[in-house]
Amino acid sequence: MPVALELLAPARNKDIGIAAIDCGADAVYIAGPDFGAREAAGNPFGDIALLTDYAHRFGAKVYLTLNTIIYEEELEKARQCVFGAVEAGCDALIIQDLGILKMSIPPIELHASTQCNIRTPEQARWLSSLGFRKLVLARELSLEQIRGIAEAVPECELECFIHGALCVCYSGQCYLSQYLTGRSANRGSCIQACRSLYDVQDASGKVLLPNKAVLSLKDLSLLDRLEQLAGAGATSFKIEGRLKNISYVRNIVRAYSDALDSIVKNSGGRYTRSSWGTPEGGFTPNPTATFNRGYTSYFIDGKRGKWNSRDYAKGIGEPVGRVSDILSSGNGTTVFRLSLYPELSTPVSNGDGLCFIGRKGKIYGMRANSVKNGCEISCLMPEETSARLVKGREIFRSFNQEMESSLNHNLPSRLIPADLTLSCAEEGGWVLRASTVEGLELQRHFNAEPARERAKAEAGLKASLSRKSGLFTFTLTGLPEDGLLPFLPSSAANALRREMAVELEDMLYYRMDTAREEADMTESIPWEKIDHSRLVRPEQVTQLNCANSLAKEVYAAVGIEAAPAYELDGSGRVELMRCKYCLRYEMGICPKQSGNRVRKASPLYLVNNGRPVMATFDCFRCEMVIKPANP
Repeated sequence: MPVALELLAPARNKDIGIAAIDCGADAVYIAGPDFGAREAAGNPFGDIALLTDYAHRFGAKVYLTLNTIIYEEELEKARQCVFGAVEAGCDALIIQDLGILKMSIPPIELHASTQCNIRTPEQARWLSSLGFRKLVLARELSLEQIRGIAEAVPECELECFIHGALCVCYSGQCYLSQYLTGRSANRGSCIQACRSLYDVQDASGKVLLPNKAVLSLKDLSLLDRLEQLAGAGATSFKIEGRLKNISYVRNIVRAYSDALDSIVKNSGGRYTRSSWGTPEGGFTPNPTATFNRGYTSYFIDGKRGKWNSRDYAKGIGEPVGRVSDILSSGNGTTVFRLSLYPELSTPVSNGDGLCFIGRKGKIYGMRANSVKNGCEISCLMPEETSARLVKGREIFRSFNQEMESSLNHNLPSRLIPADLTLSCAEEGGWVLRASTVEGLELQRHFNAEPARERAKAEAGLKASLSRKSGLFTFTLTGLPEDGLLPFLPSSAANALRREMAVELEDMLYYRMDTAREEADMTESIPWEKIDHSRLVRPEQVTQLNCANSLAKEVYAAVGIEAAPAYELDGSGRVELMRCKYCLRYEMGICPKQSGNRVRKASPLYLVNNGRPVMATFDCFRCEMVIKPANP
């Protein structure tokens, strides 16, 4: 059996989810009205039902993100959300709070969120023993670490992030936002403190780096590493971005879908896609032309790199070239010439958003009013911006007018391949049969006079029948090997093809409706279905984000007395962050880099608006820890 590979796309709302399906996603993840880890991306279940109806036409799935921690008084509301997800046709829940396991809910597949801090085989075995079917792994893992987890839990599917924003901290273990403002990342209301500017100081108060986004990472891009990830045991490839707009999702999904299709095509039958239908026509994707903070492959090779986004915490887009000359400046308009980079995705055009970074890291934005000869650009800009635009300054494109127009108007169509075969009917006349890889079969009997010339009739049949109709792209693959063919005018052949497309689509809808009617909505408790004799104690026993009595009971079953979540009791000592990223490494002052054998480097202090936090360094594990400066 070939291994089914899944491209999983983010959906802020129904329309973006449908766009992701059209561009090749095998599944989308979306939040319901509550309990999603992006509080600004909630959706009514009526919209989610429309999305699942659309996705299921192509065998694509919809996962509901119910991945915040749940307070005691919210347990019943969360339980009703599960019912809403099932009734809307969702295929699985992505959860963090283990209290859901002890709820009486309708049967639905459960996936362990990356908020569960899944970065070791031991943590994976714990979640597998609880009955999770899919584990969403931490972003910081190498190929070898992923392979080790796959070997530890062969019964689970593994999901890996492949593109998008990177949290500097291990997911689910970040409390910096809660500490600073009372807004919890584990409750979906992170303030993104990692994108803020900090002064980096030593213990004496000396400023080593002033006003820099030292905790902001580049964006992840593993477009050229998908086959290696599949080889390591990952089967689901996840794009981050439930707050991203529709053009971003279209562009990135199409790029990764094309890459997966190429892997499947060249795999010799080893791999297949988990849904059916492929996008045809439309725009050509280009990930460099859409929002990013610069790209990194992160720790995929098990090696450190320069991961900090430098001054790009808000994203500055695609580098386009350097200023070679200032042609004129005055009256609020500056004209300059660019020395363009050869790998530019599209020519610079009127309406493009441009920007550059000043000497102190400030980003200055401008819009191209007119472009001459592709490189002479006129922009309206205030005097402050014009004064800092000098020869040699690197220019970036934060908004690509041509690409955005293509992403919003030159759209692909997702079509399901269907083979047509023509044969003579035993009772006379002809039979046209349609079949698809997902098992839909249909035949139509028709009468027609024999054609006088076989070659001409064959060409006509192929021209009329091997075309697109509805959700399907038909290919006439079989004809009687010899003898006569029917004389079928193009109008009749086209009508026959369209009728078959409508009937096949009706069969898809019937399949969806039947599956929904047969779904068992009887309440059950996932906890009662678990083989408790096979429960595995987790590696992690602190910072368990336990916010309700049900979750506490799950841990108690393996002898762990879970402390209250930091959001409920911030009095205890807690690591605000633990990171694979290391500020000392980025600054070139890592003891290991210099050959120093000290086991622990001295702390640094990060100060924002007069409020400090302390960065300590676990050199044995090669990790950085952020703590309160005054515990």
